[in-house]
Amino acid sequence: MTTVALAVTDGMLHFELSLACEVFGAKPTSVADPWYRLSVCGPSAVRVDRFRLEPEHGLDHLSRADTVIVPGWADVDQDPPAELIDAVRAAHEAGARVASLCTGAFVLAAAGLLDGKRATTHWAHTQELAKRHPLVTVDPDVLYVDNGSVLTSAGKAAAMDLCLHLVRLDHGSSIANRLARRLVVPPHRDGGQAQFVTTPVPAPDNHPLAELFPWVIQRLDEPLTVEDLARQARMSSRNLGRHFRSVTGTTPLQWLLTQRIRHAQELLETTDDTVDTVAAATGMGTATTLRRHFARTVGVPPDTYRRTFRSQTRPGPNHGGRHHQREAVREPGVQQTEGPAEARTMYRHGVPDGEQYTAV
Repeated sequence: MTTVALAVTDGMLHFELSLACEVFGAKPTSVADPWYRLSVCGPSAVRVDRFRLEPEHGLDHLSRADTVIVPGWADVDQDPPAELIDAVRAAHEAGARVASLCTGAFVLAAAGLLDGKRATTHWAHTQELAKRHPLVTVDPDVLYVDNGSVLTSAGKAAAMDLCLHLVRLDHGSSIANRLARRLVVPPHRDGGQAQFVTTPVPAPDNHPLAELFPWVIQRLDEPLTVEDLARQARMSSRNLGRHFRSVTGTTPLQWLLTQRIRHAQELLETTDDTVDTVAAATGMGTATTLRRHFARTVGVPPDTYRRTFRSQTRPGPNHGGRHHQREAVREPGVQQTEGPAEARTMYRHGVPDGEQYTAV
């Protein structure tokens, strides 16, 4: 069972804190059993906005966890407490994976965990983070960034995206999707999606692609083209591309490939279908084509992916020890670098050296 420690002190944001508690501490036995073991760690009773929180352990307990979550920091103009900074740094040095939600990135930056790395935070505070910590490459335009053992999310709802991403890394996409359905949230938003959209986000049933999306999902076994999608949407290929970029932040072909790979992941996790059968069911045509796209996108061959997540998907995850070694993700067109897998990147939609997450 993986242990998750939530680092809390006075001045934390209650939204991100409660969100992390819901994801990692609610014990959704209908999703996976066993689940994470969550502990709340702080110096003493802390004030979180209008709420009083009684931590179970001191901050020194962070170094015993597999994953440490640092929620948003309310007043970014105020330096985080030294004891919190020291405890987070010590936990990372002890081997913990450390993730910040929203302005929790200021704590990670103060601890030196983001030096030389790409990171993000709430878009309203990215300039301040970059100004105060010039060794950090701050990206204001993404939902989250995964550097392997250090992860940062943008503000508010993006914290949920990062938490689900962590679940996906640990348990696979099928369980992450089940958890998302239980929480009534989108199962996956690519980290490279923009934080701030200048035009209003359309309602689910009130944009030009609303009817197209379910039509495509029901036909992933077919060799669909951009022209097929444009014809179904009753618009030109150029207009289709413009609407896709506006609604999803990516191109029709990238979005379609993402859906095919995601469906392949779920079939590999939940069925005994051969790779040839999975290839046919996802519209890849042949096992060779599926293996090429799957390995390039996910970072490992389909058979390796199935062995990794199969036992976790059926009887439940079995995590032994800290920092479970994972194969690295290889993004299309990016040269793979040498070194430990976790120093490069991790499963699913990651890119080397802390690049932001992009649609595939």
